[in-house]
Amino acid sequence: MLNFISAEWRRLALLNYAVPPELLEPLLAPGLTLDLWQKQAYVSLVAFEFVETKVLGVKWPGFTAFPEINLRFYVRHGDRRGVQFVKELVPSRWVAFLARALYNEPNQAYPMSVEVQPLPSHGAINIRHKVKDLLDLRVKGTGGLELANVNSEAHHFKEHSWGYVKSRSGLLQQYEVNHPEWRSYAKADASLEIDWKRLYGGTWGFLSDKTPDSVFLCEGSPITVSFLN
Repeated sequence: MLNFISAEWRRLALLNYAVPPELLEPLLAPGLTLDLWQKQAYVSLVAFEFVETKVLGVKWPGFTAFPEINLRFYVRHGDRRGVQFVKELVPSRWVAFLARALYNEPNQAYPMSVEVQPLPSHGAINIRHKVKDLLDLRVKGTGGLELANVNSEAHHFKEHSWGYVKSRSGLLQQYEVNHPEWRSYAKADASLEIDWKRLYGGTWGFLSDKTPDSVFLCEGSPITVSFLN
């Protein structure tokens, strides 16, 4: 198993939307099934920051710190719970190109920015992510940080050790993400302006009329990503 990436993932905001299973089933890589929460399929819009990034143990100048926003859904491979991505947005064309070329990850490059503002009150933070004229996400975390109960909704959406990709030849590719359990803010609120159709295609336009079913904001941690094949 190749330890390909080490980094820190910081300030992960998760906006979770219930969606019809038939929307996700055609996207599944071979051998995967949907991982449901209370018998319902979900996608999550996840915004966070890469920090102190190393690829194969090397810090590449200009590519150590950047934001990412991805749209993901939840899957199972036997007993393993994991995620598969609809699309991953990054600000660097080079990062997007390498992710697509090496691992067939659905990465695309857009002009992006992130602002972080710790608030005077203890244990509170404001975060703003922008993607061109397509997305403006504001998230506020309050109430301090805590670990989620293992049977909770927050734990279901934030704790996954496996990622899956459908290769160009139609085979399953998999990688392991190692990190300690993430603490989350006791309360998270989000305001989102987004053009779902332009970012993700007409199939996703119905989300324009929906608000997230839940929002979580996690502290994050150091991580490693290791590819199995």
